Amino acid sequence: MAALTAGGAVLEAFGLPAAAAKPKVSKIKFGVQLNAFPIDPKRFDTFTAALGQVKQLGYQGFESGFANIQEQFASPAEARKKIEDTGLTFFGVHIFLATPRYDPRTFIAPAALYEPIAQGGKSLGAKHLILSGAPPSTPDELQQKINGLNAAGRYARGIGLALAYHNEYESDTSAAELEQLYSRTDPALVSFLLDAGHAYRSGMNVQNFIRAHSKRIVGIHLRDYNADGHLVSLGQGTFPLQAVADTLKQLDWTGWVENEEEREDHSHTGLDVIAPAYKAMKEAFAS
Repeated sequence: MAALTAGGAVLEAFGLPAAAAKPKVSKIKFGVQLNAFPIDPKRFDTFTAALGQVKQLGYQGFESGFANIQEQFASPAEARKKIEDTGLTFFGVHIFLATPRYDPRTFIAPAALYEPIAQGGKSLGAKHLILSGAPPSTPDELQQKINGLNAAGRYARGIGLALAYHNEYESDTSAAELEQLYSRTDPALVSFLLDAGHAYRSGMNVQNFIRAHSKRIVGIHLRDYNADGHLVSLGQGTFPLQAVADTLKQLDWTGWVENEEEREDHSHTGLDVIAPAYKAMKEAFAS
């Protein structure tokens, strides 16, 4: 658990003070997806330890996969208090599945899964239900996915959450489906968490997409790749971080920018990757 217990020395090694100041932005909020941390779903202390380090770096909020918190749903009061005590905003609980587990009728998580996850996330203070999905193959299947997202958004709104769809597989082949989801889902029910890294890797001009759809985007995932297409720490690859930051500031956008540090080898090294990524974000979004 060394990655969860490192302190100010790690921060200082990356040019950050032990108690980092909040980003010098008044409207764009900084968050982090917790995938980089070695969280044991059966040990909530590993989750809160990760949040402590996220807070120490200067982030304002976080997003978590549902497996990290599912054990707390049966008795959420104490866990919610521990989360709230960190001062971090719980941006959203995310349902990502292996493709065969998505509902073959809607290409997102089945309602039998997302409904209790939404309820449990809400009980722990989450603001959004975040859904990833699989790509449909035909126009009829696309319409089924649109209908499924609208239904999920309606359910989430009914319990006090906002739904955000996170692009995954569809941007690996073409932006066409993503454009359809943005234009044809109900804006009152479905918002979007744009994974700018996935979109960039697929060849999309991320800045242009943001300009066209910023009103539907509540959050943006940032990740970076080297010239060979392998994940590297944010700011160390080819992703146009500064251009994306400049575009968001020009638009006077007010959502969440979230760093998502993942590695192909599934390593979970916590601050070792989150700290330099935060430094890169601070520099790109500085006034």
